[in-house]
Amino acid sequence: MSTVPVAVVTGSNKGIGFAIVRALCKQFPGDVYLTARDPGRGQDAVAKLQEEGLRALFHQLDIDDLQSIRALRDFLKEKYGGLNVLVNNAGIAFKVHDTTPFAVQAEVTLKTNFFGTRNVCTELLPIVKPYGRVVNVSSMVSSSALGGCSRELQQKFRSDTITEDELVELMTKFVEDTKKSVHEKEGWPNTAYGVSKIGVTVLSRIQARMLNEKRKGDHILLNACCPGWVRTDMAGPKATKSPDEGAETPVYLALLPSDADGPHGQFLSNKTVRAW
Repeated sequence: MSTVPVAVVTGSNKGIGFAIVRALCKQFPGDVYLTARDPGRGQDAVAKLQEEGLRALFHQLDIDDLQSIRALRDFLKEKYGGLNVLVNNAGIAFKVHDTTPFAVQAEVTLKTNFFGTRNVCTELLPIVKPYGRVVNVSSMVSSSALGGCSRELQQKFRSDTITEDELVELMTKFVEDTKKSVHEKEGWPNTAYGVSKIGVTVLSRIQARMLNEKRKGDHILLNACCPGWVRTDMAGPKATKSPDEGAETPVYLALLPSDADGPHGQFLSNKTVRAW
């Protein structure tokens, strides 16, 4: 079993994920895994980094597929005895002018961004080693979407005692409400992407709390962050940040020094803790 530290970035064959892998290849003292659903695209991305003189490794990962997540988990356990850094970056967004019915957008977006990310955490958090770092890439849109929720929903999402099961119930309810076309009446904002990222941010707060309760002595730090408005296929060419700039906050959190006792369970943008 290798004693080399290991970092994994989900959804990292392009965009912000690719930029995070690039930065980790330069700064992380161990093996860095670039993951993608499509092995061909993943290998191409690894080759691109090789041309820059950087060494990334590839492992297939589709966060919508539990078997794929478990295959990665088993590989990491067998080869490294666990995991040191996990960056949950994989996510999707429909374009603003997409004509796909909103209920379909809601189901598809939450399936990946919330439920897929949660499945990765469920399988991989138990194998994160002491002093590990976990970064869930959320979005500032989660804050604005929270502001667009009813007061009752805001209270639930800001609660320090909300459980993972209760959060799952709320995310499921959003999808069901869109199918019945009652989501606005039920206090939801009109953004599937925003709600999916509320889910990611709140999930991070819950996970950090659980780590405090169950693994306090392991010094694992887990946070959510917003990379900013980044020029990617998702955000388009008019965005203000380059992917490398977008990677800065996730990479900062992934590389928090071993003697750091925070941030933990926070939501950050531009390396700064934001109020939730």
